[in-house]
Amino acid sequence: MLQKNIMKQEDIIKAINKKYKDLGENPDTYLKGLLQAKPINYWDYIQVDTLLSLQKPRTDFKDEKIFIMYHQVIELLLKMVRHEVIQLFEMDTVNETIWLDKFSRLNRYVHMLITSFDIMKDGMSYDDYSTFRSTLTPASGFQSAQFRYIEIYCTKLENLVNEEGKKRLPKNPSTEDYFEHIYWRDAGYNHKTGSKTLTMRQFEEKYLDSFIALANEVKGNTLEEKFLQLENPSEELQKTILEFDTLYNVEWPLVHLNTARHYLDKKGENKTATGGSEWKKYLHPKFQQRKFFPTLWDEKS
Repeated sequence: MLQKNIMKQEDIIKAINKKYKDLGENPDTYLKGLLQAKPINYWDYIQVDTLLSLQKPRTDFKDEKIFIMYHQVIELLLKMVRHEVIQLFEMDTVNETIWLDKFSRLNRYVHMLITSFDIMKDGMSYDDYSTFRSTLTPASGFQSAQFRYIEIYCTKLENLVNEEGKKRLPKNPSTEDYFEHIYWRDAGYNHKTGSKTLTMRQFEEKYLDSFIALANEVKGNTLEEKFLQLENPSEELQKTILEFDTLYNVEWPLVHLNTARHYLDKKGENKTATGGSEWKKYLHPKFQQRKFFPTLWDEKS
């Protein structure tokens, strides 16, 4: 047993030496550094102290911290989605096994997004939220850029323009034209007057250039287009991808809509969203009309 352990240690040392020599580095320097390095612990690795200090309420209402933490959880879940999507985008060819694994992961993440919305709907005081939400104006969950980046990686821009938007597109639309008429602009842009809400102006000033740059980078190589190059995809893969499309673009928006109804229209008050959008119209899938993989949708879907 002792001899086997010695051989194992020798193999490890040889592998370490090879690793750093292949990098053109001196292995001894790294091994000496390892002698001085402190052991890692959970709180430093996860950055617990930093993470738990990121809640900065604007009022004294206790549930505002719940509101902030929940939206931070959403952003982390979206980052998990984005992380998987980018890996699929960076693959040169579609490997069915990997795609099936990745889309199964994506579906788990989106299920978490959907089921966790009960924290918003049932986990906060109605009266407290109805009061402190006014201090959040003009901030809005609409301004989540990760949501837009995921869309751009997943599908062609034409699939992010609803039927009304398509009527306004020129004959050979550019990337910029698509973003002029993309579905989410309906949340804060008046096509008749040309006016924008402050929420929309802030959002576009910060992110629009990066959206356009990414759209140009992925053009012709989105996940939808990669999938279309696959000959005879398995029924299991098609079903799993369609599940992601449905969860992300139908079920999650509907949960969001129902939560908004709970706080903004529970008593027939028809309150305005903090971002100023026509939320009843904007949030509903029948107005957004997003489909990342439209070829997988049949008449019933």
